[in-house]
Amino acid sequence: MAEKMSTSTRTRILTAASELMRRQGYGATSVKQLTAAAGAPIGSLYHHFPEGKQQIAAEALRTSGAAYIQLLPLLMDPYEDLREAVPAAFDAAAEQMEQSGWMNMCPVGTVAGEIADSEPGLREVAAEVIAGWIDRGTDYFVRRGLRPEPAREFTLAMLSALEGAFILSRTLRSADPLRAAGRTLATHLGAALAPR
Repeated sequence: MAEKMSTSTRTRILTAASELMRRQGYGATSVKQLTAAAGAPIGSLYHHFPEGKQQIAAEALRTSGAAYIQLLPLLMDPYEDLREAVPAAFDAAAEQMEQSGWMNMCPVGTVAGEIADSEPGLREVAAEVIAGWIDRGTDYFVRRGLRPEPAREFTLAMLSALEGAFILSRTLRSADPLRAAGRTLATHLGAALAPR
């Protein structure tokens, strides 16, 4: 029973960290906020994460990064044609942004932009997560009919468009950047899908 409770506390701390960093970044997230959001005493936080806030952030980025890449097939598999799947995925992201009051950004992208030069250890973790997204996205688009090189290039373009559109949508309080990015990417898929 104690092990089950322990795992639950650890998971709550990581979930709280992901949510706080998604909304406000790494620097603005305090240990006090983490314990309050997780409903955990500070002793539990340091029991599970003896290195403190940076260790929590690193593990939260890895955990949330693994969850976010799973959205790719979840959102796109229902569509046979990728030219329909891509804008549908961006439309779903736009709806989530609107429904969350413009706060539903990716914690990895939020933190990566903030700490690129100030926290080298976390930058490396963010880079590791993003490299994993590129690999898994490339594999996914190869399975969906793209050749390996165009699949990797499309994955890079899609991730860049998505993360950039999150920032624009949050700043402008508009879903237009996400929807425009999805439509634009879909128009470029024709050449990548053409047989050679």
